Formats: sequence, structure tokens, C-alpha cells
Amino acid sequence: MRLVTYTLDGPPLRLGAQSDDRVVDLAVLASRAGVQLPSDLLSFIQAGTPAQDTARRLLAAGPAAWPVDAVHGIDEVTLRAPLRPGKIIGVGLNYVEHVEESSRSLDTDKERPTRPVLFSKPATAVTGPGQPILHNADLTTQLDWECELAVVIGRTAFRVSEEDAYDHIFGYSIVNDISARDQRRSGQWFFSKGQDSYAPFGPAVVTADDVPDPMDLDLSLRVNGVTKQKSNTRHMLFPIARLIADISSGVTLEPGDVIATGSPAGVGAGMVPPEFLHPGDTVEATVERIGTLTNPVVDAR
Repeated sequence: MRLVTYTLDGPPLRLGAQSDDRVVDLAVLASRAGVQLPSDLLSFIQAGTPAQDTARRLLAAGPAAWPVDAVHGIDEVTLRAPLRPGKIIGVGLNYVEHVEESSRSLDTDKERPTRPVLFSKPATAVTGPGQPILHNADLTTQLDWECELAVVIGRTAFRVSEEDAYDHIFGYSIVNDISARDQRRSGQWFFSKGQDSYAPFGPAVVTADDVPDPMDLDLSLRVNGVTKQKSNTRHMLFPIARLIADISSGVTLEPGDVIATGSPAGVGAGMVPPEFLHPGDTVEATVERIGTLTNPVVDAR
């Protein structure tokens, strides 16, 4: 399933399943069938396998069986961030070529890390597809991009083995890990990466059953139509299962939490000369099987 959060002529936020150029409201679809489904994605994830099975069964009946008031054209709705995660855990230096460019441009270690490099973003950093990335020149002149595969947790995970890690994944999305490179403070990344709008997220969450191999997905990023990043998730230094095992060794992952699995090479700070985002720019982050997350950069002073 390709799940989206949307509005129709304003609030409230609704949960839909996207099918081609249509969005099917799952709560309305269920109600007309005499059953119940949550109207938001986080509650849907928390409801577990029974909710997913119900949704798949109702959708499988096909467009002829869907009630008219449950179906909207994709151009009639406004997509929003899929959910507001309890926590967003970022992974630094998780692509081999990015380790090299970071050591050259960001003064990080030249050696490959032996364990995942982790940081966090607050939920207030989340913004949705089409929503602005805020550029405040009073705080940064080095606003940078990073296209990343996002893993959405579906089951509580604590001390999970690599072998069992995939059992705890609900699905996959895209996070653009926006960074103010000149706001690292004594090497700490929280303010650099955690400001409002620094976690564009979406445009959808694709359930794990529709992504056969998340470790073989093309990903790319464009700024104003020019490709800056292009790679594949198979080049991760620490694969998804290792990330979940490492994080859950000491931090409980809960349904709806998001792991941003790291950026390939091609960030602005690594360009020669460096390139950064400015008001008026448009950023497009694309991951195979998930789609493209597009955000404008606006002046926030």
C-alpha cells in the first residue's frame, strides 16, 4: 500500500491509500463497509496487522466497489507529511563516498566509522511535500541537502537482532536531511539539523510488503532541476538491519518512529566550490518505489 496523509479543502488531516491518480480515504471506505479504520497514519500503524489486513481487503475490491465519497483525485487533495514521528533518528556517514567528502569538507574523521553515527531531529523539524524549507540568513549561510531513505517503525523494538529487524518495519519513505553546516556547535549537530522545516518527509509511506529489497533502491536529489546526488541504498556502510539492531540496543523504537538511513555523496558542502541552498530554490529528493519529495526554499527572516 502507498499511504498518504492529505487535506481536502483544509483541515482535518486524513489518511488515504493512493492508487494511481486517486486517493481513497481509508476511514470512509471502512465505515461504508461497516468496519472501522483509523483516520490518521500513526494510529493506523499502532493498530497493527489487523488494520492493514482490513485495508488491503477493502482496497482489493477495486474502484467499482469503492464508495464515491471515499475517492478523490490526487489533484484535488493537498498532501502533507505522512505523520509526526515520536522521534527521528538520523544516521551520519553511512555511505562510503560520503565519508570521504565529509572528511574533506566538514572536518569529520577520514576513517570509516565502526559503528553507526547517530543523531536526532525533533518532530518540529518535520515538514511535508510542497511545504517550505525555511532559510534564515541570520542563522545560516550554508543550508545543505541530503536525500535519504526513511524507515518507518511498525512494532516496538528493543534489543532486536539483525535477523529480526525487518519484522519491526512498517514501511519506507523519504527524508531530506536539511543541515545548516555553519551551526554545528562544538561538533554537535542538533541545532544544525534540528531547526524547523529541516526534515522534509514524504510524499508517502510505502508499506514494507511493496518494497521487496530496500537495500537496492536508487536515490537521487536535484536542485533547480540539476542532479546533485545519485546513488543506491546498496552502498550503505551499515545496512538497515544493522541500524535497527544498533539503535534498539539501548533506545526503544516505537511505532511511527523514523530512521533516516544516511546520505550518499553529493551534498552541497562537498562541492568544489561549495554550493548551498538559497531562497527561490526547489529541491527534489527521489527514492525508487517511493516517489519524489519536492520542497521550495523560502526566506524566513
